[in-house]
Amino acid sequence: MKALISLALLLSSTFFLQSDQTAPSQGDDEGRILALETAWNHAEQNKDAAALDQLLAATLVYVDYDGSMMDKTQFLASVKAESLEPDQITNESMTVHMYTGAAVVTGIYREKGKLKGKPYLRRGRFTDTWINQNRTWQCVASQSTLFSH
Repeated sequence: MKALISLALLLSSTFFLQSDQTAPSQGDDEGRILALETAWNHAEQNKDAAALDQLLAATLVYVDYDGSMMDKTQFLASVKAESLEPDQITNESMTVHMYTGAAVVTGIYREKGKLKGKPYLRRGRFTDTWINQNRTWQCVASQSTLFSH
C-alpha cells in the first residue's frame, strides 16, 4: 500500500515539473487535487503520518465529524493512535471548485475499521480547502459531517 501512496504522490508531483513557460490548466490542477485527496485517504488508512505531513499545511485546521477541532500536530497524532484501525477510507462524488491559488473540494467519504477493538462504519460529507504556495498544493482546512442514520 505504501507503494500505491508513493505512486500517487509521484504522479501528482510530475505535474509540478512542467516548464515555467507553460501554465497548468485548470483541469490539470483539478486532477492534481483529486489525486492528492486519494493520496490522503491511502496515507490515513495506512497510518502514514510522513505522507500526510507533506499534504497538510502547517496551519491546518481540521474539524472532525464530532465537532472537535485539531491542528496539524493533533491530527497527525490521531491518525497514529493505536486505538484506531481504519480498514478502508474512500471518497465519492467529489467536486473541485478552483480559485486563483486555491481549491475547495466537496464530496462524500466512507470509512470503516475498528476503534478500540470495536467495528465502526462512517459515511459523511467533507469539505477540504487547498492552497497552492510555491507550486505545491497543501490542505489548510478540512471539515467532515456524518450522515444521520
